[in-house]
Amino acid sequence: MSNICKTVTLRTRKIKNGTQLSFYLDYYPGYRDELTMKVQRHESLGIYIFAKPKNQRERDYNERMTEKAEALRCRRYESIVNERYDFFDKEKQKGDFLKYFKMKAEKKNTKWENVYKHFEAFCEGKCMFGEVNVDLCNKFKDYLSTAPQTIHKEHKLHTNTIAGYWSTFRAVLHTAYKDHKILENPNAFLEKIDTIPTEKEHLSQQELINLANTECKEPVLKKAFLFSCLTGLRKSDIKALTWKKIQQYGNGGTYFISVRMQKTKDIVNNPLSDEALDLIGFFDGDHKPDELVFAGFKDKMTGTTLKHWIEDAGITKHITFHCARHTFATLLLEAGINISVIQHLLGHKNVATTEIYSELSDKCKLESVGRIWLKPKEEHVLKVV
Repeated sequence: MSNICKTVTLRTRKIKNGTQLSFYLDYYPGYRDELTMKVQRHESLGIYIFAKPKNQRERDYNERMTEKAEALRCRRYESIVNERYDFFDKEKQKGDFLKYFKMKAEKKNTKWENVYKHFEAFCEGKCMFGEVNVDLCNKFKDYLSTAPQTIHKEHKLHTNTIAGYWSTFRAVLHTAYKDHKILENPNAFLEKIDTIPTEKEHLSQQELINLANTECKEPVLKKAFLFSCLTGLRKSDIKALTWKKIQQYGNGGTYFISVRMQKTKDIVNNPLSDEALDLIGFFDGDHKPDELVFAGFKDKMTGTTLKHWIEDAGITKHITFHCARHTFATLLLEAGINISVIQHLLGHKNVATTEIYSELSDKCKLESVGRIWLKPKEEHVLKVV
């Protein structure tokens, strides 16, 4: 309950032609339900008494029910006091942690939803806030180590996937603690799962050209992937992109894309190339501002469909959708673009994050080692493939 609620009053209203009274609580000036986020003024208790008791039995019954209703009123008021003065309300421990987790996941992304599904399976569909402790969390960690993949259930989760899921689950715990849902934050006693270093794969310029000239079973997937290669946008930002986020600066000026990134919540304002605008058909017909640019694009397309499209283009690398972002950064780096410019285009807060892409560029590596010569400089011919 929000601390704006100052009083809780027990009241009755007539029901059943006035023969019975129903107890309800009157909150002043109201409270906001933390799950539905709706402000409520009244709460029915589901307790009824006789409006006009005819005998001692009915009067005794009314007295017992009134005591129960008053006990509930006191409990609700105690919750308000606890919230107001930052005391932990023990009644919250009986709250539904799974319902809370699901609500948070639906507002986040597919990764959070996948972790929720695994946790729901782990706890067999029932978990209260009071049950969330270090022991339960470590048991869930052990569960993830043997859990099957969502689609290919005959295979177990990859170590890096487990590490990512575990990190997400710890974020849920932190959020629950911050929201005063759990008494202690287990994260201080939970160890991280180390990931296995993997190469951030990307496409060369020629591979990107080949891919653009190869048909895809899902045209919207092709557009989305190539657009990411041309802009560096993440899949989450591609999915949420609407036409109104593409704007022209000045009269006849450059077109920019202005988005608040789903992952970091930072705003980027990046110019769009003519190829990027042509790819999405920006100048073809009228587009409603709130319509999605890539309507119909689904996460499931980035699995088998993307894999087959890559193979049809003659590319043998293991390419995921996120590799489009790697391709954008690496090709800009190979084109000689300053790394600080690439940092801002990608929306990285720290240039150290962007510098990772310098390790991806074989061309840059070759150029670097080619700067050490044994022959006179005029005899040296730098070969770049």
